[in-house]
Amino acid sequence: MRNLGGILAIALAVLALGFDGGIARSQQLAAKPQLVVIDTDIGDDIDDAFALGLALRGPELKILGVTTTFGDTEMRARLVERYLKEAGREDIPVAAGPETKTDNPMTQKAYALRGPSTVHADGADFILDQIKKHPGEITLIAIGPLSTVQAAIEKDPATFRKLKRAVLMGGSIDRGYDGPNGERKPADPEWNILNDPAGLRALLGAGVPVFLMPLDSTQIHLEAADREKIFAHGSALTDQLTLLYHQWTANPEGTMRTPTLFDPVAVTYTFRPDLCPAEPMRIEVDDKGFTRRISGEPNAQVCLKSDEQGFLKLLLDRLTGD
Repeated sequence: MRNLGGILAIALAVLALGFDGGIARSQQLAAKPQLVVIDTDIGDDIDDAFALGLALRGPELKILGVTTTFGDTEMRARLVERYLKEAGREDIPVAAGPETKTDNPMTQKAYALRGPSTVHADGADFILDQIKKHPGEITLIAIGPLSTVQAAIEKDPATFRKLKRAVLMGGSIDRGYDGPNGERKPADPEWNILNDPAGLRALLGAGVPVFLMPLDSTQIHLEAADREKIFAHGSALTDQLTLLYHQWTANPEGTMRTPTLFDPVAVTYTFRPDLCPAEPMRIEVDDKGFTRRISGEPNAQVCLKSDEQGFLKLLLDRLTGD
């Protein structure tokens, strides 16, 4: 009996070690950062700069690269390169998507002009190359018109299909752009989709999971007290946000001073989906940029309401944390 007891004790010890080892392996897997590529039209509105800053401060994400989309994509790539260099992240490659025509003013062009003057890799090729290196592992965070994404799909749909998922800011289901006094309006053609409705149609038909953060859940305002906390923080990253914010507010085309944080909601969703729960939905996109809910098999997961206070707390904690 004494020998049997010893054998049982050894067996239990081995099982315990195996159980503890399993927990440790599970914790390591849970802590492994997600691989992401960010596609952005940074340089017009200011929310892209906040979105990129939030991604840089997220230990849950490993940024494989940043691609630019819409308008003068080379100038946008110069802006991103300067931003990353000043923030101490020159390790992140930057690529430029196809240039498109637009009359929209690039409010932060002066910042971009002081960035490196280099020829950038093709953005669509960069996305596809990263998918080939990491099939089934990459989350594409798309926070601009989808011209670069569409180019990647058209160039190699089979490779693009190996994307893990796409998380994007875009569309308008029940809520359009709020009025100047915060009044709610019915659905609008949202900017990113308005400028390339074919891009969203291509993405919805590409065979990858799509997670959509529309106007309904992303009109979160960074009021003066909160943004001054960020600007007063004095880190290399927040100094870049300060510069870019002031160039944005100096834009002669408008008098906006309070940023609406559309794009950071999409970044946040990748690692805190509880702050913007999504529901399955079938979306139809027309040529005018409207994104309508229709009956049928879902082709996207859509967040219609976000936890605005939870999101703002996370943003401030990340951007001003040590």
